[in-house]
Amino acid sequence: MEAANLSVATAGIALALGPETCSSSPSPSGILSSTPGGAVRQSREPPFSVFTVLVVTLLVLLIAATFLWNLLVLVTILRVRAFHRVPHNLVASTAVSDVLVAALVMPLSLVSELSAGRRWLLGRTLCHMWISFDVLCCTASIWNVAAIALDRYWTITRHLQYTLRTRRRASALMIALTWGLSALIALAPLLFGWGEVYDARLQRCQVSQEPSYAVFSTCGAFYLPLGVVLFVYWKIYKAAKFRFGRRRRAVLPLQATTQVRGGLRSVALGMGLLEKEAAWRMGEWVEACTVGARA
Repeated sequence: MEAANLSVATAGIALALGPETCSSSPSPSGILSSTPGGAVRQSREPPFSVFTVLVVTLLVLLIAATFLWNLLVLVTILRVRAFHRVPHNLVASTAVSDVLVAALVMPLSLVSELSAGRRWLLGRTLCHMWISFDVLCCTASIWNVAAIALDRYWTITRHLQYTLRTRRRASALMIALTWGLSALIALAPLLFGWGEVYDARLQRCQVSQEPSYAVFSTCGAFYLPLGVVLFVYWKIYKAAKFRFGRRRRAVLPLQATTQVRGGLRSVALGMGLLEKEAAWRMGEWVEACTVGARA
C-alpha cells in the first residue's frame, strides 16, 4: 500500500515539473530536446557560423601573407649582392624572426583558438615548443627593431668613427645579443622551473603566469627595447634638427646670393676692361718709342 502511494506521488511530481525534466540522460552529441508528448529527440551541434568562417579565412590569409612577405625579403637580401652589408643584415634577422612566427607560432595559435573552449589538445611537448618559439621569435623581432634604431643613430651622430668595419662588428654583436637574450627569456621556465606553461587538468597552454617571470619577461621583451627605440629616435631627431639648422644658417639667402654673384661679375668685367685699356696704352707707348727712335 505504501509502495503504491509512493509511486503515485512520484508520478505526480514528474507531471508537475513537466516533460523537460525527463530529458536529463546523456547522449553522444550532448544536446537533447523533448517533444510535447514527452518523447526525447536528439539534435546535433550547430556548425561554424558565417562570421567564424570569415574570421578563420582572414587569419589564414594573414598568416600566408606574413610568411610570403618576409620570405621575399630574405630571398631579395640573399640574391642581391649590394644588400650583403649593414643594415640589411639586421633587416634579414628581423625577417627570419617574422618568418618563424608565421610558420611555427601563428598556425598553432589558430588551432588553439578554434578548439572548443580554447583547449590545448596537442600535448605537453608541443605546448612547450609553441610557447618557447612564440616568446623567442617575438622578442627577437622587437630587439631587432631596437638594433636597427641604434645602427641609424650611430651612423648619423658618429659617421667618422663608425666606419664600415666597426659597423659590421657592431651589427654582428647586436644580432648575437638579440637572439641570446630572446632565448634566455623564452627558455627560462624550462631551464629554471620558472612556472608551468601547460595545465593537463584544464588542457590550457599559455605563457608562465609566475609573477616574477611575468615582470622579467615583459621588461626584457617589451619595455626595455621600447625605451631604447624611443630614446634613440629622439636623439636622431635632435641631431637631424641641429644639422639642418646649421646648414640653413650657413647658406645665404637667394637675393643676397644673386647680389654677390652680380657684384663678382661686375668686378670681373671691370678687370677685363682695365686689362684691355692697359694693353692698348702699352701698344701706343711702344709705337711712340719706335717712331722716336727712327727719327
